[in-house]
Amino acid sequence: MRRRREEEEVNNERWMVSYADFITLLFAFFVVMYSISSVNEGKYKVLSDSLIGAFSQTAKTIDPIQIGEHMPRSVVPLPETAPQASMVTAQTGSSGAANDPLEDIAEAMQAAFGELISVGDLQVHANELWIEIELNSGLLFPSGDALPLDAAFALIERIADILTPYDNPIHVEGFTDNVPISSMTYPTNWELSAARAASVVRMLSAGGIDAARLAAVGYGEHRPVGDNTTAAGRRANRRVVLLVSRYTDTRHQNLQAGSAELQGMRQARAETGDGSRISGTN
Repeated sequence: MRRRREEEEVNNERWMVSYADFITLLFAFFVVMYSISSVNEGKYKVLSDSLIGAFSQTAKTIDPIQIGEHMPRSVVPLPETAPQASMVTAQTGSSGAANDPLEDIAEAMQAAFGELISVGDLQVHANELWIEIELNSGLLFPSGDALPLDAAFALIERIADILTPYDNPIHVEGFTDNVPISSMTYPTNWELSAARAASVVRMLSAGGIDAARLAAVGYGEHRPVGDNTTAAGRRANRRVVLLVSRYTDTRHQNLQAGSAELQGMRQARAETGDGSRISGTN
């Protein structure tokens, strides 16, 4: 008797294989589309500003902005009677009392950035010549780079809004820790700190501050305020400092004097562990 051939079982779920392949390809497609559309707005803004400056601006002066002549790092005492033309004119309020511009700036910074001040990421100090606004580099830049983070533009723009109404010169200083860096872009910490200071100067200028008021300098790891053998000390040393001068027409002389005096104040704070955020005029 002829054996009847068993009928092969029909697979009715074969369509799921093709469907799964389709879903996988669709997922990969959207991942690729997302990756090519996610860009660093900060880097593109810096690139855009550079191209605009190169192709659309008029010829620059051959004299670069001076950031101070080579002078002995000694504190120059305040004259007993400062020339009226050399000081920023104090603003007069509605009550007729003259307001100190540096005090106004310090109060505005404290009101605008109280949260950052409370956690130590932003500090404000003052003396008779300068107000010092110290920012932790982590707020502005990624590690080992001078291209600003996206959040840095909004932060510097808020600072620029406070400083724009005044005529005070602004000296931007960049500092790093002592961990060596060696790359084609930044051979040493000097280049990195100077590039970061220059980036902040560009952002301040883009925020409306007159470029003639601005100067940038990098100190690398050579002016620490913390112990580089500890993580906390290295974090404190990675910073950008804005020095806002009281004077306008003797900028270079007071730039040197103020920097020297504030460096002494920083060393004293580091040795005594002074944790104050706002210090009054001495």
